[in-house]
Amino acid sequence: MSLTGALAIASGGLWNINQQLALISQNVANASTPEYAVESLSQQSLASGGQPMGVETGVATLNINQALQASVFSENANASALQTTTTALSAIDSVMGTPGSGQDLGSLVTDLENAFSTLNNDPSDPTQQQAVVQAASELATGINTLSAAYTTGRQNAENAIVSEVGTINTTLASIGTISNQIVAAQAEGESTADLENQLDQQEQTLSGLINVQFLPQSNGSVLVMTASGLQLPTDGTSALAVSPATVGPGAAYPGSIPPITLGGVDVTDQLTGGSLGANITLRDQTLPDYQAGLDEFSENLATRFAAQGLTLFTDGSGNVPTGGGSPVQSGYVGFSSEIEVNPAVTANPALVQDGTNAIAGSPTGAASFTPNPPDGPAGFDTLISNVLNYTFGTDVQAGVAQPAPNTTGLGPLGTLSLPFSAPTTLESFATSLVGQEANDSANASSNLTTTEATQTALANQLSASSGVSIDQQMSQMVALQNSYGANAQIIAAVQSMWTDLLNAVTE
Repeated sequence: MSLTGALAIASGGLWNINQQLALISQNVANASTPEYAVESLSQQSLASGGQPMGVETGVATLNINQALQASVFSENANASALQTTTTALSAIDSVMGTPGSGQDLGSLVTDLENAFSTLNNDPSDPTQQQAVVQAASELATGINTLSAAYTTGRQNAENAIVSEVGTINTTLASIGTISNQIVAAQAEGESTADLENQLDQQEQTLSGLINVQFLPQSNGSVLVMTASGLQLPTDGTSALAVSPATVGPGAAYPGSIPPITLGGVDVTDQLTGGSLGANITLRDQTLPDYQAGLDEFSENLATRFAAQGLTLFTDGSGNVPTGGGSPVQSGYVGFSSEIEVNPAVTANPALVQDGTNAIAGSPTGAASFTPNPPDGPAGFDTLISNVLNYTFGTDVQAGVAQPAPNTTGLGPLGTLSLPFSAPTTLESFATSLVGQEANDSANASSNLTTTEATQTALANQLSASSGVSIDQQMSQMVALQNSYGANAQIIAAVQSMWTDLLNAVTE
């Protein structure tokens, strides 16, 4: 081999080593960067006619397990959805109260029943009459507070949806920009590793917002698809659109709550998983289910008292809502948000003994009842006895079952349902409502713990296979330093030989 050839090979080796050292430095600097995948340089030994010609240095490439990364993205969406749900239901937990705690809905119903039982011992006692009114007021307030919590939770979900759609659009546009840069670099034969790492970080962000798949194309671009097969735009010009809304107890999607659209088409139902999907479910299903159940309970509460001759609970206008509409709750959607103790009873607590209205009686409904007149007996206990036996009981009169609460066809659109069979008593209804929410909250929390463990395990596997290993990078650096020294010695030897040759020629 000529001295020129040896010098060229050694110089090429040094250049290759410098490129690899620079890449190692970059890898080490990004060792703690989330989702950064280690980069490496490809290299190939060159030869001609059986003689070594040095090394050819390729472009930096990304070392990443695509299948494992897709699993991480999927668990990101699951964990984010469960975290969003758990946070929202935890806020409801604090208002709902633990079953049997004394502040939950079932306990408040029991308190009212106990107040009537105490009054039954001395029906004309003004103190006990006022105690009944107070217990009724506390129950109504508890119902109002729960309804307000549901409305607040839905409004929080709506606000988050608007914000998340904006973040999704921004992230999609970034994915599109980086993807275009990858396409251009790949066409020029340049390294795309750095751009791919940037792309992975944007995909990581998007995977927490919505359940999506990223489909790499042969030219270096990437398609973004939802779980339902909807392709999301990355061109930055077409984007998801949504308008903010004020969410009240009667608000519903579809209806008064605007949809999320793409190109003018409603795609709300195609956006699932992640925090966005969870907030859509909270706003349109979970919390409306709770609201519908509470409205049904409130309507039953008011009508069961009124059926016995005591209009104890009314709306803000002093009326007991009318059922039998279409959908079934059309006459009392949101009633739980305004239920209160009848102002007439608040002004005259003696009405809880005497009654407020006569009942004609019916073979399929309550028995007849006539209120105690102003000059009636002080020990009048007919109403109180009826309330204890029937309003809080399973029958509307002896041998006649209470009308069953509605459990399906609920809400403003008639699309909601309760996950339990029709309760027979007010107390069991209240307990079922509390238990439903408590069960949902506990399941979400438990599933979150399991999912986060899976997410962490997958992320650790991905990091182990694709992340930066400081030990490995340092080992490579030591090997490169040794190679650098060997190539430097060759160059020094060639230089020495050239010097000797020139000296021999000039002598």
